[in-house]
Amino acid sequence: MRNERLREAMAAAGFTHGSLAETVGVDPKSVERWVNLGRVPRRRTALKAAEKLGEDVHALWPALRQARPARAASPELIAVYDQRADVPVSAFIELFARAREHIDILVYAAVHLHEAYPRLNDLLSERAAAGCTVRIALGDADSDHVSQRGREERYGHGIESRCRLALMHFRPLVGVPGIDVRTHATTLYNSLYRVDDQLLVNAHVWGVSAYAAPLWHLRRQSVGGMFTTYAVSFDAIWSTATPVQEG
Repeated sequence: MRNERLREAMAAAGFTHGSLAETVGVDPKSVERWVNLGRVPRRRTALKAAEKLGEDVHALWPALRQARPARAASPELIAVYDQRADVPVSAFIELFARAREHIDILVYAAVHLHEAYPRLNDLLSERAAAGCTVRIALGDADSDHVSQRGREERYGHGIESRCRLALMHFRPLVGVPGIDVRTHATTLYNSLYRVDDQLLVNAHVWGVSAYAAPLWHLRRQSVGGMFTTYAVSFDAIWSTATPVQEG
């Protein structure tokens, strides 16, 4: 079956079968089969191609979505994903949309959210208007820890640029009632996305970009569990973060 979404994405980004093949390191016939026969590339190749095309990998190849039930002693652990990229941005958005009391976001940049869902600010504003407390903590682009993370991921200065881009995306929310945007200069061991009693934890792994690192989904069962550990960590970082000023 022809992959129309891939064909359209390639056309929009100006890629031919040959140029995309060269970019991701495969034979042009492989790309031709992806488009015309609906073949699915290997996950690492698919992630690289999706990044170059500016698309969500699961929008291009839904078959790559891999959620697996967690097999662990903790009743709070709902699911584990091998990579954050295995979780479509729509899953983040659907979680935010169900928020009733809290939305907490702790990241360095997470620009993939705005890139895949340009209405994110509108959604967060709607939830705040409905009574949610929204807290967003972004990496301080000038901090040593952000620079160090860039060296570890081999981004060079790219991660600082992504932090500035993230701040540009979220800045329109500064001053919106119920929403607080801050920057932090901490060593970030995990990116956290909390919605009420649910939490997505994107682990940070040395030398690995966040999209390729594991993610686990938690639901709070009782005080003192894994959820509480991460929630307390968020609060500790939040208390040291610097509020972003309007203007």
